[in-house]
Amino acid sequence: MLNAGIALAIAAGSAMATPALADPDKAFFRQVVGQWSGPGEIVAGKYKGTKFVCDFAGTEHPTDTGVALDGSCRVGLFSQPMHAEVRRAGTSYRGAFQDGAKGKGLDIVSGNVDRDRIIVGLDRKQLKGAMIARLADEQTLAITVSVTVASELVPVIGMNLKRTGGTRQSALTK
Repeated sequence: MLNAGIALAIAAGSAMATPALADPDKAFFRQVVGQWSGPGEIVAGKYKGTKFVCDFAGTEHPTDTGVALDGSCRVGLFSQPMHAEVRRAGTSYRGAFQDGAKGKGLDIVSGNVDRDRIIVGLDRKQLKGAMIARLADEQTLAITVSVTVASELVPVIGMNLKRTGGTRQSALTK
C-alpha cells in the first residue's frame, strides 16, 4: 500500500503532455512538466509518522494525453523504484501504479482535471480511495492520497514537491 500510494502521488506530480491551448487537461499537465523532488509523510495508519523523499521524472505518454513516470522514493537508507502511468480514457483517466491492482500496486479507475488540480479514483481489491494533486504555484505541487474508511475519505499520505532542475516547458519552448 505504501509503495503504491507513493507511486500514485508522484505520478500526478510528474505529469507531462504536449502543448495544446484548446485542451485544459493538457494545459494542466504542461504546467507540471519537469523534474520534481520533495518530502512526504504517512499521516494515518500503521506507518503513521513515516517520512520519505521522492525524486522523479515524467515523460509524455507516447499515445494519449497523460504521463509515464519513473523514479524512486526513499525512507532512510532504503530506496524503492517507482513506476506509474496515467492516460486519458474518454472523458476520464485510467492507469496503474507499480504493476497495478493485479500485482502489488493500484489501479486508477477514474479521474478529472480541474484548472490547477487533478483528482483520480484509486482501486485495489477492497481498498478504494482518491488522490488529489494541486499546483499551489509554478514551483510547488501538493499531493494527498486518501482511502475510504467506513464510507469516509481519510488522508493517509501527504507530499509537498518542489520543482528541481530547469524551468518548466511552455507552449513557446522548443
